[in-house]
Amino acid sequence: MAHRLLGKLAYGSRYDRVPWGQRVYVRPGERRIREAQWAWLTRRAPIMTLADYERLRSLGEIEEFLSCMMCGESRQQPLFEPTGGAEGRKGWRYHVVRCPSCGFLYRNPNVRPERLGDLYATGYSNFLTGKYAANRQRRYDLTMKAFSPVFDEGKERRLLDFGSGVGLFLELAEQRGFDAFGVDLSPESVAQANERLSRARTYYGAPEDVPEIAAGGFDVITLWSVLAHLPRPLEDFARFRSLLAPGGVLLILTVNAHSLLLKAYGSKWSGFTKNHLMFYSSETVRTLLGRSGFAGVAFAPHYGDTVEAGTTKLDADLTARLRRNVELSDGGNMMRVLAFADEEAIGRWSGGPLPVHRLHA
Repeated sequence: MAHRLLGKLAYGSRYDRVPWGQRVYVRPGERRIREAQWAWLTRRAPIMTLADYERLRSLGEIEEFLSCMMCGESRQQPLFEPTGGAEGRKGWRYHVVRCPSCGFLYRNPNVRPERLGDLYATGYSNFLTGKYAANRQRRYDLTMKAFSPVFDEGKERRLLDFGSGVGLFLELAEQRGFDAFGVDLSPESVAQANERLSRARTYYGAPEDVPEIAAGGFDVITLWSVLAHLPRPLEDFARFRSLLAPGGVLLILTVNAHSLLLKAYGSKWSGFTKNHLMFYSSETVRTLLGRSGFAGVAFAPHYGDTVEAGTTKLDADLTARLRRNVELSDGGNMMRVLAFADEEAIGRWSGGPLPVHRLHA
């Protein structure tokens, strides 16, 4: 019903000039319609056993079938089939299911952990230094500002950037005085990062492979657009928790699986990219953090980089409407999360405009 109603709405040429990523947040009434469309889809989509689902899908060389990583539910609710690839090149395609018990969205079949490096072995650093990187450091700055004062001063504080890429964030961490380290699965990216950096160092492999990192004691761990790439998130986050010092925090920037853009565009959502494996909402990221030993979490809404930087071309009334709809929905197309390791961290860093949600009674 909701999808039929949407087709009858006429918005006018004013909204044709709005960038596609902002339209669903500024067109009158669209937020409610997209929410209703999502509710209709999740009620009507079939639910099946894992065995029945496996009979429908072929399994790639580096793939495996999964049950829900958040709650263990084995039943599957197939929803999306993202595709992509440049013209003239071999494209990619995968299937996204929803957990009918907790609502978690994930790729199924998924990539086996021991084959994760295959996705980043060659050419990935070119992606990170091309068009993707054009405004990346601005996004880092805006997110650090949203969680001020956690990142304001790095002197005598240790920081680990997990999935550090070509070192774009570590460069900023250096400038703020952090004793900064990084790890990444792309050897090309690690080499480029270390050419860029002055004091910070980044390493190829996993944290436990690097003695300086495995020793832990980090005040801050950051995951910039990394969470969606992790095939065993509970294991990874238990490791991150063990690497944090008392009073430490972990920052996450990831695509938001409750975004109005996902509800509007389905399989064509920008968060469904070639190497993404799992897709979190504020609810499922709470489950992940709670199960891996974190004490609390805070969320900063993401209004969009141009809106937050003051460079948007939207009229003032549309900007206000966008902000309002982001706050009334689940926080924008990107999700910004600050996780607190323990009560000491909550006491040290809370008290600002962002409420802290405790994860354990």
